[in-house]
Amino acid sequence: MEVFLLAIVEVTVVPLGTSSTSLSAYVAGCVKILQQAEGIKYQLTPMGTIIEGELDKILSLVRRMHEAPFAAGAGRVATTLRIDDRRDHAGTMEGKVFSVKTRLAE
Repeated sequence: MEVFLLAIVEVTVVPLGTSSTSLSAYVAGCVKILQQAEGIKYQLTPMGTIIEGELDKILSLVRRMHEAPFAAGAGRVATTLRIDDRRDHAGTMEGKVFSVKTRLAE
């Protein structure tokens, strides 16, 4: 049986204990980590980030993303992670969206 190594992960990093209600600077710090990574795709959304790639690599990146707000002065960070790790079929972010759009067109 062929093993598929790509996973799709949704991550939300929320800095708490900051001096402002604006979090965009913290989000930008997390996205910079993704921009420097090789072998992954990501999509920034209004409420989180979707990452596609090898699961071990993504988990390492999420750890770095979780630490970034602390380095920028946050006193507390809450990170939520959802993992779609399908081993019976190669899936992609685009493929999942295409599948739904195809059904809508029926």
